[in-house]
Amino acid sequence: LCRSQQGSASRGSTMTDTSFFSDGQALVVDSLQGLVDVSPELVFNKTIKTISNAHHDPSNHVTLISGGGAGHEPAHAAFVGRGLLSAAVSGNIFASPSVSQIVEAIRTVGGSAGTILIVKNYTGDIFHFHLAAEKARARWGHRVEVLVVGDDVAVGRQRSGKVGRRGLAGTVLVHKVLGSLSAQGKSIDELLSVGKQIVDGLVTCGVSQGHVHIPGTAVDADAANVKIELGMGIHNEPGCQVLDSKPSLDSLLNSMLDLLLKADDPDRAFVNFDDAKSSVLLVNNLGGTSQLELSAITRHTVQKLNSRGIQPTRILSGTLMTSLDASGFSITILKATDEIIASLDSPTTAIGWPQPYSAFKPHTGERVLESAFEKSSDNTSKASGPKLIPQAFNFSVTQACQALLAAEPQITHDDRIVGDGDCGATLSRGANAVLKVLSENPVTESTTAGAAMMSIAHAIEESMDGTSGALYELFFTAFAAALQTSSGETVSTEIWSQAAGSALERLQAMTPARVGDRTVMDALIPFIDTLQKEGDLAKAVEAARKGRDSTKGMEASLGRAVYVAGENWAKVPDPGAEGFVAIAEGIAKLSSEEGHCILKQHGRLRMTSLSNTSIGMLCAVDCKELLGNWLLKLAYDSDASIDKALSILAIGKDSIKGL
Repeated sequence: LCRSQQGSASRGSTMTDTSFFSDGQALVVDSLQGLVDVSPELVFNKTIKTISNAHHDPSNHVTLISGGGAGHEPAHAAFVGRGLLSAAVSGNIFASPSVSQIVEAIRTVGGSAGTILIVKNYTGDIFHFHLAAEKARARWGHRVEVLVVGDDVAVGRQRSGKVGRRGLAGTVLVHKVLGSLSAQGKSIDELLSVGKQIVDGLVTCGVSQGHVHIPGTAVDADAANVKIELGMGIHNEPGCQVLDSKPSLDSLLNSMLDLLLKADDPDRAFVNFDDAKSSVLLVNNLGGTSQLELSAITRHTVQKLNSRGIQPTRILSGTLMTSLDASGFSITILKATDEIIASLDSPTTAIGWPQPYSAFKPHTGERVLESAFEKSSDNTSKASGPKLIPQAFNFSVTQACQALLAAEPQITHDDRIVGDGDCGATLSRGANAVLKVLSENPVTESTTAGAAMMSIAHAIEESMDGTSGALYELFFTAFAAALQTSSGETVSTEIWSQAAGSALERLQAMTPARVGDRTVMDALIPFIDTLQKEGDLAKAVEAARKGRDSTKGMEASLGRAVYVAGENWAKVPDPGAEGFVAIAEGIAKLSSEEGHCILKQHGRLRMTSLSNTSIGMLCAVDCKELLGNWLLKLAYDSDASIDKALSILAIGKDSIKGL
């Protein structure tokens, strides 16, 4: 049923940009503010791109926050209202919102009754919402839980591997039921129990006629070859079958219902409906299907379900979770209970729900807000831990960022083959943000290594979205924490490598990705392992290169690359691994002639007060081979006596032993 079929059917030779907006980011903000214009009880926090219900009482009702990338409207912002969501946080188009956005939403909307973050099962969303929950718990002590929704059946167990089922239109049913229970004053534990029951009883399958174009981006020439794709995801991810020619609607519906309902398919039999007392059918418009067709599709779907012995207790049909203007639809079936049915029937003021209620209570206060993020204790870097050589740090980090920017075109090219094409742009935003921080607030003699690393983590948090942003922010935050607790006056190779190893352990606690999963970890893990074992930066970089190269042809088991056709894996290495290697190669330029000059210049500035302590600081260099000759030449060039030079060299040798 789900073999990929080759063919040449196409709706045309060109694809045109049909959007009215050329700036995708401005479009998202304008769209959210438009909701406030339509619904009088909504509040829009422009700073964090969050829509909230002005009348939500977080002390007596569980707070429900959902969100994700824009482009799925009306999900999620139009489902904010009494009897549904308390708030929705939006990222840019098809990009997860940042951790800081989500944390601020929890702070402004959540309360003592507890908060549930309802998240579609996509790697970027998982990282960002989980990290936000961790931070919120630590800061305010309120209970914050994450409920992950995965309802896709097109990508089976074998192919989805560690990732699990993708989150699709079934997510909105979770919103509605839990929203009703929250309005009734049910506890957070009661909501979580019902929420997990819904997720376990959900199945969804979609179909679309070609990829969608993201406003503000160049038109993809490959998107001109329009074919019907069974199981296509809501971010242009591949489905399970590309059809040579357009089938009849009856044939297409039969294929979709087979995927949804076949109990004897071990790869896709996620829910058994044989014993279902009640069921819910949702026929969802992916954005570009006319209402005329959608209603007819709903009718045919109901008939086919009846012929299979299923008579849905409730039928919903409309535009609930889209993929921009995709010409397609999805079918969701939920194994329901009486409580679930009653919750779906309950009133809501959310304007995006198919049967909205008009009993609004207008909000008389300010409804468009621009607030600064709350400054919490973890946003102020601790001034503890060893210091570093500022010239060497600034040089290394600058070189790493510039190397990453130079590699961006190749990373983007490769990610378009095995991903969604945003990896290069995401890494570039992070690199530019770090360069800006170094330019505006360069490290000095008094800067600790931990503080410097935390400044990088903050720059990443504010600039990088998606999975890469979450990974790098977590890594550098943990790196900074390890450095802040390290002993010694000046950071050494051993301290750098130990802190990097500690950061890697924290990262591995948050992700199942390991060597062999075709991710950035294939380069990062061997880099840090080699640095810890050998203490040699050049060897560590070479290990990272080998790890990157090993991903070419490797089968992906995590991230959106899981959904890519297997033959594409052999064409290019993992883009995330490519990005890390560029960073590592940039850092390694400290060993270049230019890097040597910087270190020598630093040494001359310190020669007037050389002592055991200052020599120890000079030895905080990731270049053992350089130090011996350099210390002697440094002393000699400073016009010191031969006896003084030999004395300095002796001290230097003792310091080198500890590196």
